[in-house]
Amino acid sequence: MSDSSKRRRSTAPSGSGSGRARAKGDAAGDSVALAAAPYLTRGVELDALLVTVVDSIVEHLDAERGTLYLVDGRSRTLTSVVAHLPELERIRLDFGQGVAGTVAAQGQIIAVSDPGADPRFDASIDRQTGFSTRSMLALPIRDSAGEVIGVLQLLNAGRGQFTLADQAKATTLATSAGQVLQATSLYADLRARSPLEREADPEPSEAVEEPDPSQSQIRPGPKYTFNQIVGESRAMRQVYAIVRKAAGTDATVLITGESGTGKELIARAVHVNSPRREQAFVKVDCTTLPEALIENELFGHERGAFTGAHRTAPGKFEVADGGTLFIDEIGELPLTLQGKLLRVLQDREFERVGGTTTIRTDIRVICATHRDLPAMVDAGAFREDLYYRVRVVPIELPPLRDRGSADRLRLIEHFVDRYGRRHGRPIHRVTKAAQARLLEHDFPGNIRELENCIESAVVLSDEGTIDVDDLPLAPRKAKRGRTQQGSVPTETGQSSGHSGPNLGLQLGDPTLSLAAIERAHIEAVVQACEGNQSEAARRLGIGRNTLARKLGHS
Repeated sequence: MSDSSKRRRSTAPSGSGSGRARAKGDAAGDSVALAAAPYLTRGVELDALLVTVVDSIVEHLDAERGTLYLVDGRSRTLTSVVAHLPELERIRLDFGQGVAGTVAAQGQIIAVSDPGADPRFDASIDRQTGFSTRSMLALPIRDSAGEVIGVLQLLNAGRGQFTLADQAKATTLATSAGQVLQATSLYADLRARSPLEREADPEPSEAVEEPDPSQSQIRPGPKYTFNQIVGESRAMRQVYAIVRKAAGTDATVLITGESGTGKELIARAVHVNSPRREQAFVKVDCTTLPEALIENELFGHERGAFTGAHRTAPGKFEVADGGTLFIDEIGELPLTLQGKLLRVLQDREFERVGGTTTIRTDIRVICATHRDLPAMVDAGAFREDLYYRVRVVPIELPPLRDRGSADRLRLIEHFVDRYGRRHGRPIHRVTKAAQARLLEHDFPGNIRELENCIESAVVLSDEGTIDVDDLPLAPRKAKRGRTQQGSVPTETGQSSGHSGPNLGLQLGDPTLSLAAIERAHIEAVVQACEGNQSEAARRLGIGRNTLARKLGHS
């Protein structure tokens, strides 16, 4: 077994060993699911999850080595993703090649008692590795629909040969492994039939007007890094590389990027791949709390600190002790609190609101924002010393429009699969016109907007097909808007009647206050965003709470 496999096995959750004493049958299958369960809903590296599954099965079958192949049904190939073969990094096979390739092609279990005498056995792997295969058991891993999505290969039974009882137990374990694979973000890549495949060529009499993105796009095969995070573009691979480096340390991380790019997912990936993975991941969203409550939320309060404080309450810095505190939208943190946060980052100590006792905390801090913090520093809205303190490890997430069509296709297929299963409405086809529309739309709301679009389309589609009319992507209005009747209210609330080039106002008009001009501009942006205040706040470069305050006061 490779050193990396041993290290990963040693960090598996304690639940992975709970089934070792169970003899066979469903109990063995349950133990595989238990071993994988802590990984399934988190952004852990998929390799760690798959290693846990294979290690559990190898132990249950008392085999010497195990290999998990993932099947790409569209290209009819399979690739080893977990192998107790330190001598080889990856093994790639075609359907029908070797024992594993034969299992993938035929979907049947194969037990080989004398590999040297079996024509299906590919001895080249043994020659490359110096390993001696004395017995082999290979079986298909299927999803809930019965489609082969992987192959599990076990080498050298502890008793010499794999028995019929071993085969029965292995089948149960493979069923559990299939359920695990189906629960990951990798699953959409493993199916033989993609809803994004090219449609059949139309009849000659049909006029083909709709663009065909697949003419110039080759549907990418299975690629993965972190569970629940989809995309393998160059920009995202650079992000993953930083996440791996940051995860092994306690350094403070600053994640920047437009709204909807997945900053919280990346923050969770840093946490669950770190030594603090078993401790709490605590989130504070600075945009959802009134300014007066943010301090109490972060630092807690003592009994009697203010009216209604009938008991002492810990803040997030205490709740996250030993784990990770994720401060989302740190750009909205009031200046009055930025100094207190700086102290915690520097000294790892603080006092509760209304208290005098100094509390020490052992935490890792990850911050995120869509704001331009350097510009805020220049404007005096964000402390320069705090900026450099939080920006120890910077991670900038690319907007969806900069990630390329391959990433977008992966995300589309991932969301089609997720919401098709969630709502009980399986989607068999996404038309070429719908694909083209999804690829050409700029998605200012990024992945969040794409996800909501696909969920809506899944619910509204007919007969398992998503067409362009099912996509809630109405043409966006001009980004600049006019106030009602092309005028701006003055301080007295009357219309100025002065027309300007953009907002129906005349800059330099002495009857207009700065507040009136600001409000007019904010209302115009909200109108241009079709009433979407979150999007308007993003375009204005302010938080949603700030936008709400400005709209609520003249």
